[in-house]
Amino acid sequence: MQESIFNYMKVGLIHFMAYPETVKGEGPILETVGKIARDDYFNAIEITTIKDPNVRRKVKKMLETAGMTVAFSAQPQLLGSGLNINDVNEEGRQKAVAFCKQLIDEAYEMNAVGFAFLSGKYTEETKEEAYRALIESTKELCSYAKSKGNMMVVHEVFDYDIDKKSLVGPAILAAKYAKEIIAEFDNFGLLVDLSHLPLIRETAEEAILPVKDYLVHAHLGNCVVKDPSMPGYGDLHPRFGFPGSENGVEEMVEFLRVLKDIGFLNRENPPIVSFEVKPFGDEDSDLVVANAKRTLNLAWARL
Repeated sequence: MQESIFNYMKVGLIHFMAYPETVKGEGPILETVGKIARDDYFNAIEITTIKDPNVRRKVKKMLETAGMTVAFSAQPQLLGSGLNINDVNEEGRQKAVAFCKQLIDEAYEMNAVGFAFLSGKYTEETKEEAYRALIESTKELCSYAKSKGNMMVVHEVFDYDIDKKSLVGPAILAAKYAKEIIAEFDNFGLLVDLSHLPLIRETAEEAILPVKDYLVHAHLGNCVVKDPSMPGYGDLHPRFGFPGSENGVEEMVEFLRVLKDIGFLNRENPPIVSFEVKPFGDEDSDLVVANAKRTLNLAWARL
């Protein structure tokens, strides 16, 4: 593509993944958010909970000053809490919904345009029951979010049998789920992540085309899936070019091509497309972020 990438997307970075020492809502949040906010390559940032109200206020002001679009990620908090939004135990499901509502409040406080979450684990024996629980929970979250403003509620499609073992994906199930929610709520959409495609065993077309009418957000990342004994195996979002990994420039080109072909990447309302990359071992976070930017630049030039 000869046109600027910024005509077609808001390039974002998932803060707590690039700087994992902040994922629990503590640590050098101001310093690391500041790095992202000062980098004009990024028009968007994805944050998660920030425990200290004073730090939240400072981050909010920083991002407002920098003119950044903010999205909120509940995924790490749900995973860390052990709560399951599609728990077939009603008490457990209600606890997960209440937890997410608290995070929705925080997302609104931070002026987030979207609130992302994931479905939880399931068993084949109770899969249909878990699916109905997911539908009920999602409708509750959409209703709650809508009562407070215009923020989108966004479900990220994850793997179903390797790492997170979430109820949704694959793409066909994600499409069925989204169609049912959107029949009642217009503030819902799906998030597709390049790094999850090899984990779900789907090509870009297989992952995106079934959900094209519901897609509102995308992630760019990598994974290792060939052998469980390999370093970085699973859904760990290693840098592009990581040994034994699946995604590089060619895979990103194909992912972006499909997103552009369906009109998701567009000039009228550019969506958020964020890097989800994480340093492995003693890797430097800033170098991992620089790697991601270079990979996208090469992919965009070849699109």
